[in-house]
Amino acid sequence: MGRRRRLTKDEAGRLYETLSAIEPDPKTELEYTTPFTLLVAVVLSAQATDVGVNKATPGLFKLADTPQKMAKLTPDQVAEKIKTIGLYRGKAKNVVALSKILVEQHGGEVPHDREALEALPGVGRKTANVVLMEVFGEGAIAVDTHVFRVSNRTGLAPGKNVVEVEKKLMAITPQQYLHGAHHWLILHGRYVCKARKPECWRCAVRDICLFPDKTPNPADAGKAA
Repeated sequence: MGRRRRLTKDEAGRLYETLSAIEPDPKTELEYTTPFTLLVAVVLSAQATDVGVNKATPGLFKLADTPQKMAKLTPDQVAEKIKTIGLYRGKAKNVVALSKILVEQHGGEVPHDREALEALPGVGRKTANVVLMEVFGEGAIAVDTHVFRVSNRTGLAPGKNVVEVEKKLMAITPQQYLHGAHHWLILHGRYVCKARKPECWRCAVRDICLFPDKTPNPADAGKAA
């Protein structure tokens, strides 16, 4: 009989309860002041770190912090402000293009509508989920690389792709934890359940996690020697 791959609903509840106790009021680490600046920051964060995005956006938002102002810029002007971020030229084009659509089709407002959000250049399902959750308070779970890894590794919501993982997360996450789930999982993946070497020895949900190859405490290796 093979090892169990999925957590039970009760175990999932205990996992979230534990993570929520560590970070009672989770928030995105991206710095923003309005729904528009959040949208732009999330678009820029694709294949880039939040730290890197936060270093680039102050200069960009000083130049243009509304769709109206951003729509008047050229992609080259935007690119100049964000060139420290990966894929910056394509992202600059998307930011200008989505700003024009917001002005022309949505009255300069970020729409509270998944379909409308995903129709914007550079905005995929993950970005739409972040905006719906962060701006509009919806119980959406954005699945990035950290959330995908934690969901599979722990057995919380194993899946072969982000859509499958998202559906399983939505099904197994207790209602009271839906709004913070994305943040708890991303923070856990970023700082504890790391990609190359998860720090299992200091993991608060180690006893719930189904990962079979938990990494030992490096300090114990010294003691054994």
